[in-house]
Amino acid sequence: MTDKTTQPRVLILDTTLRDGEQSPGATMTHDEKLEIAGLLDEMGVDIIEAGFPIASEGDFAAVADIARNSRNSTICGLARANIADIDRCWDAVKHARSPRIHTFIGTSPLHRAIPNLTMDEMAERIHATVTHARNLCDNVQWSPMDATRTEHDYLCRVVEIAIKAGATTINIPDTVGYTYPMESAKLIRMLLERVPGADSIIFATHCHNDLGMATANSLAAVEAGARQIECTINGLGERAGNTALEEVVMALRVRNDILPYRTGIDTTKIMHLSRRVSTVSGFAVQPNKAIVGKNAFLHESGIHQDGVLKNVETFEIMRPEDIGLYAKNIAMGKHSGRAALRSKLRELGFELADNQLYDVFVRFKALADRKKEVYDDDLIALVADQAANAENDTIQLKSLRVVCGTAGRAEADMVLTIDGADHTTDATGDGPVDAAFNCVKDLWKHKARLQLYQVHAVTEGTDAQATVSVRLEEDGRIVTGQAADTDTIVASVKAYINALNRLVVRRAKTGPGDDVKMVNYRDSV
Repeated sequence: MTDKTTQPRVLILDTTLRDGEQSPGATMTHDEKLEIAGLLDEMGVDIIEAGFPIASEGDFAAVADIARNSRNSTICGLARANIADIDRCWDAVKHARSPRIHTFIGTSPLHRAIPNLTMDEMAERIHATVTHARNLCDNVQWSPMDATRTEHDYLCRVVEIAIKAGATTINIPDTVGYTYPMESAKLIRMLLERVPGADSIIFATHCHNDLGMATANSLAAVEAGARQIECTINGLGERAGNTALEEVVMALRVRNDILPYRTGIDTTKIMHLSRRVSTVSGFAVQPNKAIVGKNAFLHESGIHQDGVLKNVETFEIMRPEDIGLYAKNIAMGKHSGRAALRSKLRELGFELADNQLYDVFVRFKALADRKKEVYDDDLIALVADQAANAENDTIQLKSLRVVCGTAGRAEADMVLTIDGADHTTDATGDGPVDAAFNCVKDLWKHKARLQLYQVHAVTEGTDAQATVSVRLEEDGRIVTGQAADTDTIVASVKAYINALNRLVVRRAKTGPGDDVKMVNYRDSV
């Protein structure tokens, strides 16, 4: 049997809190970022890219606090190729036990044209900014943005300059998800062969999934000599997303026979992290998503079911427990006590304080009165709903009554508690959800436009809880809300209100249009 401890180590850089959060609507609160960073740290992620410190005061504060709280992971911040960005980045990450500055500039012909720099001028800027970063921090990563569309001769030239200036990691980003696995491997091999000093630094791969090949491109780069993979939980990220952490980590584990590399990731923590990132980002995981999708370990075909019953390895290449998914889906009911609930939540990866447990227990009892059986997924939805709809929110739903059917327009009566005071209204609409949302609009005036409305059944049956996701946009600010309830209309209104409460927080943190002004800071690898 192969001794994995002797295999080459592949570092995992997780950029869920930076590139992942750049997904429109995936903005997380300060406390949510700290929670996710803590979970990544516990999981064994080598480097956490915690944010873009100069983008906003909120980003800076989050990176700085994550740096202060990190116990194991290197904490990295992103900076463009200018002194102000790099200084701001260092001010945030310097609090970490192990800090890193990651600076970048677009090197392809398309990106060189934006600042209107000649090849020589860009080379000079790279040398100056990487040198400045290295004078501040002995762990510097440099990225030629859009590397896969950069001329090879020029790419070799600027990579050599960055290495000589002190970069310890060179990241090769496939910024627009353009490359192909064979091409990804050839690019890493070419740099290792042609660039002086390439054998003294770590090459990283950062792939986007626009053509659905991010995982394949990342693994191909590793085979060619890259020793750091940049990825996100659930593949979260701009456009079609980034390389999914759970996919590359489990691919290296399951196919260790042909991919003889090891990581330091505790894979049993994958499922819990996947669920938390889905909840705080508002981005539901598609059922057929590799590794963490709801259907990843389900078998409906009779032939498959028969095979799995006889020998699970006939149709499963990994065990559910390898990713922290356990089969003890024992139903709980209205007679279950608080100790049983705490034990079950621990099995699912949730360690709640007494006051949090009490709140979830109250919700659990109410749910058990409406459902015959409460399953694991119901409990996960309850915990997520409790976290998303806090008692101190500005807007809270107190009561809702909806009348709908074929006879005419739907009617809704609603009471909202806003800043502690109750407000009542009624409205009509094209269906029950529209009528209920019109009530909210009447009581809480806003210009936010509904971008997304999604309903997912948590479990099977007509009494199943519904999890609803709502995405709103107002003056360039994009927020996402989630809620769960056995009543789909109630869940919809709670999700809508959750998004509005997030919008209230965003308004308080930024002035009118500030988010729009920050767009240029989001142009990144």
